[in-house]
Amino acid sequence: MGELKDRYIRFDWAIKRMLRDKANFAVLEGLLTVLFEDKTQIVEILESEGNQLVETDKFNRVDIKAKNSKGEIILVEVQNTREVYYLERILYGVAKTITEHISLGESYGNIKKVYSISIVYFDLGKGNDYLYHGQNRFIGVHADDELQITTKQEDALLPKYPREIFPEYYIIRVNEFNKVAKTPLEEWVNYLKTGEIEPETKAPGLSEAREKLKYYSMTPGERHAYDEHLNAIMIQNDVLSTAKMEGLAEGRAEGRAEGRAEGRAEGLEEGWAKGKAEGLLSTARKLKSMGMPPEDISLATGLTIEEIQEL
Repeated sequence: MGELKDRYIRFDWAIKRMLRDKANFAVLEGLLTVLFEDKTQIVEILESEGNQLVETDKFNRVDIKAKNSKGEIILVEVQNTREVYYLERILYGVAKTITEHISLGESYGNIKKVYSISIVYFDLGKGNDYLYHGQNRFIGVHADDELQITTKQEDALLPKYPREIFPEYYIIRVNEFNKVAKTPLEEWVNYLKTGEIEPETKAPGLSEAREKLKYYSMTPGERHAYDEHLNAIMIQNDVLSTAKMEGLAEGRAEGRAEGRAEGRAEGLEEGWAKGKAEGLLSTARKLKSMGMPPEDISLATGLTIEEIQEL
């Protein structure tokens, strides 16, 4: 029975289906509390276009949009497979959220701060850390001081830093975590990566996750859907990785051949480009054969819908 008790539902599945339930808020609150280093309480889960798959607004996909006890808005998104223009989509999602939550004619003073948390399970780029934090600070070019703005609040003039208003961004690069978990944050990232939770954990939210996210508490049908979800992620990542390696290999080979014939620099450049293009086409064909929608294939590869339909 020990093995049954030690298997938990991965966060990327739970966030779409279980963590919207008020009874399970404590799990998500624990992650936010550890990440912000401040006790965070969720008042409500907000619904928006971001929780729907809208063809004309495909970039604004958010797994959970929450409001904390301060009225600030928190966007939490899990991304399992590579996507082009990922940073641009994060920016778009935050900008749209700000405009969604202020009515026409309403005072700009009612704009709420937005926190964007991206949990990514793919190679986003170069960097040695598993957690990155971005925040707007206005620093003097010569004085090296931080700008303070005088603002009116409750009929009083108060100093305020731009970082108190501007959005903050957190990017958790799950696959870059390769440590023995000792701190609450490390325990959380280890759970995000592996689905494993230590029995004696004291990390906020994880003890609740051990009770509420047990794999064997799901119905057989739910377990089957969950297992298929994990298999699909593995297949997609394998397809993308294989295609990337094939594209690089073809690019190097053609680059070397053309480099010898027409000049090494030009040949390498053209070979890499051609290899990359052929790798993307190969990826798109495989994802299409798996039944992935053309819109998602387009996001993953950068190919147009028309190009995908012609494959």
